Amino acid sequence: MTPETHRTARVEARISPDALALVRRAAELQGRSVSDFMVTAAQEAANRIIEETNIVRLSAEDQLRFYELLLNPPAPSAAMLKAFERRRELLGIE
Repeated sequence: MTPETHRTARVEARISPDALALVRRAAELQGRSVSDFMVTAAQEAANRIIEETNIVRLSAEDQLRFYELLLNPPAPSAAMLKAFERRRELLGIE
């Protein structure tokens, strides 16, 4: 099946004549319709944005702090110890 057979929704957008000319030219260069070009470009942009939100970026200082905490974790707090004990009780773990 081709991608066109799966299309079930319609999207409308207003675009300036200059932007449309640019999109038309790019679509022509790739041998695609304007609609196909725009859908593909929108999907690629959406995927890129979604992927970027899944990447955690830390400053150099924060990276060092994270590294130090991994190598030398702090002792568990009283609340954490209580939570672990409650978990053991709930799950029947000795």
